[in-house]
Amino acid sequence: MSYTPPIDDQKFILNHVLKADFDGDLIDAVLEEAGKLARDVLAPINHSGDQDHCKRHEDGSVTTAKGWKEAYAAYRDGGWNAVPFAEDHGGQGLPWVLAFCIQEMWQGANMSFGLSPLLNQGAVEAIEAHGSDDQKAFYLPKMILGEWTGTMNLTEPQAGSDLAAVKAKAEPHDDGTYRIFGQKIYITYGEHDLADNIIHLVLARLPDAPEGVKGISLFIVPKILEDGTRNDVKCTGIEHKLGIHASPTCTMQFGDDGGAVGYLVGEAHQGLKYMFTMMNNARLSVGLQGVAISERAYQHAVHYASERVQGGVTIDQHPDVIRMLDTMDALTQAGRAMTLEAAYHMDQGNRDVVDLMTPVVKSWCTDNSVEVASLGIQVHGGIGFIEETGAAQYYRDARILPIYEGTNGIQAMDLVFRKIKRDDGQALTKWIDDHEDFEGIRLVKQSLAVMGGMDQASAAYVATPFLNLLGVVMGHVALQKQMAVIQEADNPEFVARKKQIADFYKKNILPRALSHSAIVMQGRGE
Repeated sequence: MSYTPPIDDQKFILNHVLKADFDGDLIDAVLEEAGKLARDVLAPINHSGDQDHCKRHEDGSVTTAKGWKEAYAAYRDGGWNAVPFAEDHGGQGLPWVLAFCIQEMWQGANMSFGLSPLLNQGAVEAIEAHGSDDQKAFYLPKMILGEWTGTMNLTEPQAGSDLAAVKAKAEPHDDGTYRIFGQKIYITYGEHDLADNIIHLVLARLPDAPEGVKGISLFIVPKILEDGTRNDVKCTGIEHKLGIHASPTCTMQFGDDGGAVGYLVGEAHQGLKYMFTMMNNARLSVGLQGVAISERAYQHAVHYASERVQGGVTIDQHPDVIRMLDTMDALTQAGRAMTLEAAYHMDQGNRDVVDLMTPVVKSWCTDNSVEVASLGIQVHGGIGFIEETGAAQYYRDARILPIYEGTNGIQAMDLVFRKIKRDDGQALTKWIDDHEDFEGIRLVKQSLAVMGGMDQASAAYVATPFLNLLGVVMGHVALQKQMAVIQEADNPEFVARKKQIADFYKKNILPRALSHSAIVMQGRGE
C-alpha cells in the first residue's frame, strides 16, 4: 500500500502551534521534496526489504536488500543527511524541528532504511561535541554528507543495559593510537554496502580503568583506516529478528588479528558521558519512530477499512472499527505534537524541557506504536494476521522500539530519578504550573507529591505508571494547544478532523490517566 507523508499536520504544528520562526516557503519546499523521496523511493521497497532481508557473506561483508543501495544514493545525493548539522563541516544548519518532520517520513516510509541515518546522526553529534579538532575535520564532512556512516557500539553479550559490565579492552600503542579488542552485539548497520566507510564509536576499557561505568572510554574505530587499509574489525554474524528485517543487526568482532586501530575521543574514562550525547537525541528519534510507524499502520488500516465490505457496508462505517481507527489516529497525532514540541525546545536551547520530555516521548510514543500497529491488524481481522497484507510488518517492526536505546523501563527510571528526584522535581513542577488549567494536571500533581515521599524501591516500582500518566496528560495538553489555534488552518476538512480527534482523545484516551494515577497512589501495596 502507498504511503502519504503527514505533511499537512506537520506544517500546521510548525506554523500555527509552535510558530517556528523560519521561512514558510522553506518549510513547504523541504517537506514536499522529502515527501517525494519517502513516498516514491523508500516506501515501495519497505515490504520487499522485509521479505528479502539482508545477507552476510563468508568474508564478513553484508549485502543490503534489493533497492537499498539505489535508495541510499538518492537520499545521500539529495543532501538529506546534512539537514540538521552545523554548516562548519558541510551541514545545512536547519532546525531540528524541521529535521524531525523529515525523519518521520523516512521512518514511516521504511523504518529499516531510516535506522542507518538515525545512528549516523548520533555518531556525528558525539564527535562534534567531544572529538578533537583533527577528528572533526577528518570524519565529520563525510559523515554529514552521508558518504560515510556511523554506529554506536555499547552492548556486549554479558552487558546489555548494565554498561558497568563492559569488557572490551583498549590498549595504548606507541603511535598514540589504541588497539581495541572485544565483541559488540546488536550493532545496527555495523556492516553494509551503502557507504565507503563505517565509523564505529566503541566503548572500551583502558588497562588502568577503574571499575564500573567510570572506567569506560570512547573510541573512534573506522572500518577503513586513513591509509586505505582495512581495520581489524569484522561482522561475524547478523541477527534473525522479529522485525526490521532489512536493517543489518550485527555482531562485531574487534581485534582478531593484532587489534583494531582506535582513536580516543576526548578524555579517558569519560566515554559513557560522551555516549549519552548520542543516546539522548537518539531516544527522541526513537520516539519519533514510534509516531512514524503508527502513522503508517493507521494509513494502512484506513485504506483497508474503506474497501472491505461486511454487512452491506464498508467496515469503516462500523462503530467499533471507527473507535479503533480513531484511537490509532489520536495516539499518533498526540505523539507527533509532543515529539515536535521537544525538538522545538531543543532548537531553543530549553534543555530542562527537553530532558524532561525525552524519556516520556521515547517510552510513551513507542508503547503506543505497538498498540496502534496491533489495532491495525485487528481492523483487518483474520487477513491482518497474514503477511501478504503488510499489516503484520508494522507490528513486528514496532516491537523493537520499546526495547532499544534504553528499554522503556529504563526511561521510567530516568524520568523519576534523573529528571525529577535529582532537582526535587523543579522542571516537572514548572511544566505543571505552566499547564495547570488543562485537565489531568491535578492527577500528575497529586501523583508526584505521593511519589516524592516514597523510598527508592517504591518509586522505582511505580515509575512506569507515572511515566504513562505523564504521557497521557502531555498528549492531551498537546492536542488542546492545537485547538487554541485551529481556526488558523484554512482547510475545513482538516479542521473538522482535528477537532474530532482532540475530542475523542479527551473522552477515550485521557481517562487512562485515572488508572495510571491510581497505581502510583497505592504504591507497591505491601
